[in-house]
Amino acid sequence: MFGRNKEATQNAAESTAVSAEDDAPRVGKGVPTPSRKEQEAARKRPLVPNDRSAAKVADRDARREAQLKTRAALDTGDERYLPLRDKGPQKRFARDFIDVRTSIGEFVMFIALAIVVLSLFFPDATVVSWTFIVFWVLVLAVVVDSILLGRRLKKQLIAKFGSAEAGVVWYGTMRSLQFRRLRLPKPQVKRGEKLG
Repeated sequence: MFGRNKEATQNAAESTAVSAEDDAPRVGKGVPTPSRKEQEAARKRPLVPNDRSAAKVADRDARREAQLKTRAALDTGDERYLPLRDKGPQKRFARDFIDVRTSIGEFVMFIALAIVVLSLFFPDATVVSWTFIVFWVLVLAVVVDSILLGRRLKKQLIAKFGSAEAGVVWYGTMRSLQFRRLRLPKPQVKRGEKLG
């Protein structure tokens, strides 16, 4: 009598355990781990492709496409494809900060060219000496303007971002020395526009 109850209890326990296993979520990935040899074979790529000419064409096309994207980004200011030296919110702010104002440095090359032309057409010693005096005064004015601009830019960066990243002030100062139409990335703001 007691033996039968034990068997019935055992059978009931086994059936509950089997149903519990079916209901329980599976633990693990359900597939065997690939061997090291299989993993290495899956990762293997030849150092030299079988069809070198096709690989060369594909590489050239990929480079050309990347260059076109970078060139378009320099025109539109698209952050995703800009060169690394122009990426980042602080550099974008520095570009806009410089592009809204007119600086003396923009016109240095034109003034220097005019001085050279004047000294060629008027080789008189007094004219040449005066043109060089004007040139050095201009260079001094550009240096002072660049220092003041760098300080203002640094203050604005700290006010907006909390700190100025290394090289951003220099980046903005060098941009101020370029003629506006030749700047890359191209200016995205108009002269005199208020920055937000």
